[in-house]
Amino acid sequence: MIVKTQEADRFAANPPKTLRAVLVFGPDAGLVQERAEKLLKSVVADLADPFNVSDLSESVLSSDPARLADEAAAISMMGGRRVVRVRGAGNNLTDLFEQFLEDPPGDALVVVEAGDLSKGTGLRKLFESDDKAAAIACYADTARNLEDVVRDSLRAQGLAIAPDALADAVSRLGSDRGVTRRELEKLALYAQGQKSISLEDVRAVMGDEAEARAEEASDAAGSGDFARLDLALERLWIADASVAQILRGAMGHFQRLASVRESVNRGESLETVVKRQRPPIHFLREQSFKAQANRWSDERLADALDMLLEAEALSRTTGVPAEAVCGRTLMNIAALAKAR
Repeated sequence: MIVKTQEADRFAANPPKTLRAVLVFGPDAGLVQERAEKLLKSVVADLADPFNVSDLSESVLSSDPARLADEAAAISMMGGRRVVRVRGAGNNLTDLFEQFLEDPPGDALVVVEAGDLSKGTGLRKLFESDDKAAAIACYADTARNLEDVVRDSLRAQGLAIAPDALADAVSRLGSDRGVTRRELEKLALYAQGQKSISLEDVRAVMGDEAEARAEEASDAAGSGDFARLDLALERLWIADASVAQILRGAMGHFQRLASVRESVNRGESLETVVKRQRPPIHFLREQSFKAQANRWSDERLADALDMLLEAEALSRTTGVPAEAVCGRTLMNIAALAKAR
């Protein structure tokens, strides 16, 4: 059974009683965990209950395949239905689950957590096609989904959020639901005792504007966009941003591009490599980042990193104004990108 994206959360909260196994998979590890735990709690409220919860890993099942059937058939000492949680599953468990689903023992609900699985292969194909099982895909939140997540999470804490604060919060949240939840928990704690969250609250908790502008400057340099880079630098100087912070941020940006290029050169897809980046690349920057990964060669990335290292040294050890060193370096890197 394939669970549609728009029905996934409702399904996870109240799965059919006849369901024996659910595969929760996708590139958003935080959302995989969130939906898996929602499924488990639909049967057992306390996931730390040793009598009703069995927590297994892929390595355990690979070394002892019979463990799956044994745990699913076990009877709770305290009564009630049990759950079996399988973490970190991969396609090498396909045969085991195919045998299990032919004639599932006991009545436990088995919840399987996996990463991004290709369509039409292995575990995903098995769970999508079996009427005793279901498959729930977990992809990165869109801006619209994030707005709902933010509102619902804060409403549960008795908090409203101003429209400009909502827009700013969404722009700062990444493509991992777990990270999003933690950021919203911090925001709710910060606003304890208030009725509504303001833009100032969001900026106080979720990072400052200078950090976002520094990322914008790195993206503009990596894209060869001189006009956008000039504007981003002007805003950084007005905000009295730290040159060291800007250069370190640019180094991190181009090191990440180099790492992604290395994985792509080994034969991995750009989409997969970008999705597994941690911390995640903000969805508003994702397309720009992919375009840069395609634009830059390994040799030119090495040149850009050398230029940034030299700029950091110059800004610390000479009398040349640090802002001038930083701006010139990023403009030269943009020229490298433009001249690909």
